[in-house]
Order: sequence, then structure tokens, then C-alpha cells
Amino acid sequence: MRQHPAFDLGASVTKVAALQQRLELRPDLPAGDGWRRCSELLADPARFDIWRKRLAGWLRARFGEAPARTTAGYVMSWYLHVPAYTAAMLLYHERRVPLLHPAELAFRLAGDRPHPDGIAVLGGEFYCLPADPAAGRREATVVPDERALAAALRVRYVAHAAKFVRAYGPVSRLGRRTLWAAATDALENSLWWAGRQNGDEGAGVADAALVLDARHAPLTSPSKLYLDGDNGWTRQRESCCFSYLLPGEAECAECPRTRRRT
Repeated sequence: MRQHPAFDLGASVTKVAALQQRLELRPDLPAGDGWRRCSELLADPARFDIWRKRLAGWLRARFGEAPARTTAGYVMSWYLHVPAYTAAMLLYHERRVPLLHPAELAFRLAGDRPHPDGIAVLGGEFYCLPADPAAGRREATVVPDERALAAALRVRYVAHAAKFVRAYGPVSRLGRRTLWAAATDALENSLWWAGRQNGDEGAGVADAALVLDARHAPLTSPSKLYLDGDNGWTRQRESCCFSYLLPGEAECAECPRTRRRT
């Protein structure tokens, strides 16, 4: 993996951002409205209700209904995507892991469909490997090998997700098992997508196997990616997004609800 010559995490984020098309990734927080720090939502869970009401309006305009479990499921998945995607992209491109503190991550909701379409990585500290050119910097915590780097990513992600589970559970009425299953899905999907989006799906699969080499509680499973014949790589979801509650919608192909009926 070719490392970025600049010795700071912000330069890593800038480099990764230049390669992304689905979502804006940036190392600073722009002035003006529209961006919110993750810590603001976690400290005031009522903000999640505001987000869900905005989503409900979007769903009603398209489906005529907005079931509460569906808005809860969408916001759950979208929020967890923020720390998971950030960690996965920096691991894939730079072999660096940010601390993922809620105060050091911010996101912006899209103007129409209210999903995160921008992420700001505001912290400067990170984990890296001994060969990283920034290994001697005070912002760097050097770990001995890739297995230790994967463990650092898990620990930092789980610490963030645990704060989300505590904050979001009471306002969403989703159980801990559902929330941790969604956290597992968000992490593995992001690791997988990091490779797919950059033309090396196999590397994304390998990173998922590295980070989720076993079930690391409270995450609910090891990597579940597998080859499905001519269809290529796929995975069994741990959580349900509740899209099937919308008029005319069915469960996703890998929904755990369909597996329970087989």
C-alpha cells in the first residue's frame, strides 16, 4: 500500500476524498449550517427524532406511509455508516485508523433524501503500522502489524457504536440485539464496499475477514461474506432495515427475516 507523504491524518482524509464518488469526505468542518457533530446527537437523542420526522416526510411523499420502525431502521443504519465508512476507507487506502471519537466526526444530510452525503473527520490522532512515514509523529500510535491495526479499528468503532446504542435505543424502541446487529452490518459492509468502490473487491473482502475474524462481542457475528456462485461475493445481513413495511416493498434478499422462515 503506497502511503501518503504528508504526516497528518487530514492529508490522508484529503487523499481518500479525492477518490470517492458516493460521499464527500473532508478533514474540516465548513462554516454555516448543515453539518452536525456525532457528539451533538448522542448528547441530545431528541435530535434523532427530528431526523426521523424529516425522513418520514420523504417516505410519505413516495410511499404514502412512513412506519415508525422503518424510520428507526433507516436512521440507525445511516448513522452507523458514518464511523464505519470513515474507518474502512482510511484503513483501505492508508492503513491508518482514526480514533472515531463522536466529537471528531461530523456529517451532513442530503437536501432531498435525508441520508448522510458528507463526512468530516476532525481529529488528528490515528493508529498506524511501523513502516508508516508518520509513525514518529506524536499524533500516531504505532501497532506492530495488521492484525493489531484491525483490533484497534474494532475497539474504536465499538466504542463509538456503544454510545449510539445507549442514546438511540430509548428513542427508537429498537432492542440492543437489533442495534448491535446493525452495527455489525455497517462495519462489514463498509469494509467490503471500500474495496468494491475502488476496483479491488477482494481487498475489501480480505479487510472484512481481518477485522471480523471472529465474533467480537458486542458485535453479533464474524465476517459473513461468501461467494455465491456466478453472482460473486455477497453476505448474510445480521439486521433488518424494515423496508418491507413500506407499501409494495418486500424483504431484502439477505434479510434475516427470510432466513428464519427457511
